[in-house]
Amino acid sequence: MVIYPLAQQKGYMKEEGIDLKVIYIAPVTSIQAMLGGDVQFTGAGSSALVSIARANAPLKVIVSTNDRVLQWLLTRPNISDPKELKGKRIATTGVASIATFMLKQILAKHGLDAGKDVIYLDPGTNNQLPALLAGTMDAAVLSVEQRYVGLDKGMREMFFFGNEVKNSWGTLGTTDKLIKENPKLVSAYVRATIKALRYLRQDKESAIAALIKFSGVSRQQASRLYDDLMPTFSRSGAVDEEAQRNDLNIVRQVVNSNDTVPTAKAYDFSFALEADQQLNRTGWSP
Repeated sequence: MVIYPLAQQKGYMKEEGIDLKVIYIAPVTSIQAMLGGDVQFTGAGSSALVSIARANAPLKVIVSTNDRVLQWLLTRPNISDPKELKGKRIATTGVASIATFMLKQILAKHGLDAGKDVIYLDPGTNNQLPALLAGTMDAAVLSVEQRYVGLDKGMREMFFFGNEVKNSWGTLGTTDKLIKENPKLVSAYVRATIKALRYLRQDKESAIAALIKFSGVSRQQASRLYDDLMPTFSRSGAVDEEAQRNDLNIVRQVVNSNDTVPTAKAYDFSFALEADQQLNRTGWSP
């Protein structure tokens, strides 16, 4: 979420005529608030996709800040091969979460029966790493910040999801209504976001300072974050059709549906692509 506070701090939102207020609320709550007109955008684009697939919600994903999935599977030190996960307990972010279904694809890719060979458990919010470190879990699906703590305490990295699956991450959603009734606002918001993405990629020291300020991490950890995450940021704020189809296939499994959602119903990257091209034409740089 550092992208949007950064776009505000650097004045990119103001340049686009936007008085941004960043509100931190739960993903599902943000979808409800957006559909009710209380907020215009949400950083919970994956939840928007679930709402589209489950309830035909009039929403679109309009930006993807990352074209690689920022999730990791760490294991206890004694597990060194994917096949050694057979019969083991994996702490997840939810047994029916998007990350869990991605993990099932990864395990199948490495020769396991993802539905039978491992045990998926949800230890509760932010309890994945403590459960792994305590030995009550054999492996855990972790965020980037949790990953560093786990590695520093001797856990073993088994998978970086971004190397195993082709999906989007860090997605921005809005409503069909806003796109139709106020496309200038959508364009302006997306353009400010793309400016912030370019700023992060081009100015390491300033990006590290932003990570420290908005994520509350130490300078050492912010530097590690920058080096690890910068290659995952999308160049234009969009992902290709294959990644979109893969996203929707995962979401279809999450909602347990046989229906295929067309990419055009779930995504509209035209604003991101136009903003990227416009900034290129004008020679804009941070």
